[in-house]
Formats: sequence, C-alpha cells, structure tokens
Amino acid sequence: MQVEGSAAIVTGGASGLGAATAARLAAKGARVFVLDLPQAIESAPAVSGVDYVATDVTDPESVQAAVDAASAGDAPLRVVVNCAGIGPSARILSKRGVHDLALYAEVVQVNLIGTFNVMALAAERIAQAPELEHGQRGAVVNTASVAAYEGQIGQVAYSSSKGGIVGLNLPAARDLAQYGIRVNTIAPGIVETPMLATVSEEFRAGLAAGIPFPKRLGRPEEYADLALFLVEHDYINGEVVRMDGALRMAPR
Repeated sequence: MQVEGSAAIVTGGASGLGAATAARLAAKGARVFVLDLPQAIESAPAVSGVDYVATDVTDPESVQAAVDAASAGDAPLRVVVNCAGIGPSARILSKRGVHDLALYAEVVQVNLIGTFNVMALAAERIAQAPELEHGQRGAVVNTASVAAYEGQIGQVAYSSSKGGIVGLNLPAARDLAQYGIRVNTIAPGIVETPMLATVSEEFRAGLAAGIPFPKRLGRPEEYADLALFLVEHDYINGEVVRMDGALRMAPR
C-alpha cells in the first residue's frame, strides 16, 4: 500500500506508541495528523511532516472535524493507526467496594468506542480516495493488548475494551473489504511507554524477566515498524498480531 504521498491519522500520537508511529510514517513520506487531547499535544515533540489536531476520540463531531482536516490537502487519506487509550486498574470487588461503573464505562468508551469512532469516520473518507492496484484504497491498524487474552487481576475494564477491539477486527475487515480498506490489529505486550517511565528499574527488570525472549521490554519503535509493515503489506487483512516476546500474562 502506498504510504508516500498519502495522509495518515494516528490517534494518541503525542507520546508513546502513537508518537513513534507518527514519526515513522512521516519519515516514510506520509503527511501525518496526530489526534490527541489538548493537554497531551502541549508537550508533544515537533516532528517534520506531523500536524497535531486537538481531538476527543469519543466525540463524533470532534473526530469528524479532525478527519476533515486530515483530508483537506492534496494527499488522499489512506492510513489510520489507532493508539489512543487509557488503562486504570480496579478489581470488580475490593476492600473499597464494587468497581465503579462510570470508570468501567469510561475505559470502554475511550479504548473501544473511540477506536470504532475514528475507524468508521475515517473509513468513509478513505473510501473516496482513488483506487490503487487491485482496488485498494487504504489500511487501518488498531491497538489491542495481550490483556485481551490474559487479563490480569484489576484489568477487568481494560481487558474488556481490548477484547472488544480483537472482536471488532475481523468483521471490520470484512465490512470494509468492498471499499478496498484493510483492517489489522496489533496486540502489544509490555512496552516502554511514558507510563512505565515512572516506575523503578527494579520493577522494570522484574517485568522483563517474565518475558521468554528477548528478555526486555518492547520498544515503541518496534510497534511503529510493525504498524508500518501491516499498512504496506497488501495481503495481510483481518489479522491480530501479538508483539510480546512470547509473553503469556500471569494472573498478577
């Protein structure tokens, strides 16, 4: 799939997985539009070929305005990578009481519904792009997690939302096939993100020790490389790819 000369949307692209992906796509020649919250954009790095658009992925009007901005130029919108997400931890029942329903709903709203919202509205615009070889027009890469399969204690909301993205993947690929749009999903394991930067080296080493091989945490750049590969590989469609060093998460 043609990346150079195309427009691309990356959600949650002000930091972490999204920032690495935005930089990778821009280096490949795409015009990249990062959709993130205003407070995240304030501290985002300046990257050549990357524009930041303040967006709430759960708000259809906000996302539609961002899609309009991404497709307003000469470069047709062809690529979407959804990285936006949150991951608060809470048990169904704990000493503090029952899991807060509003928190559960918020996680699902941001991670799952936000992913669907961006994918659907962007797909409408990608479907209007000129056809490339074999009728293809674009590609979507969504982000799940190994927690979709082996959610740990306290991850009930997060795992639910990421499991929904895994379930969304194949029917989305089938729905959008007639428009020449492929849909794939990456399920990362434990990756070096800003959230992990706040924990001790000892804790990080403990996390790495549980990974079969290589015994280290994943890197955002590795996610970005995989996302680009899935965008460019014309025959991978409807697939969920684990990027986890063969990790299978324990209960805690």
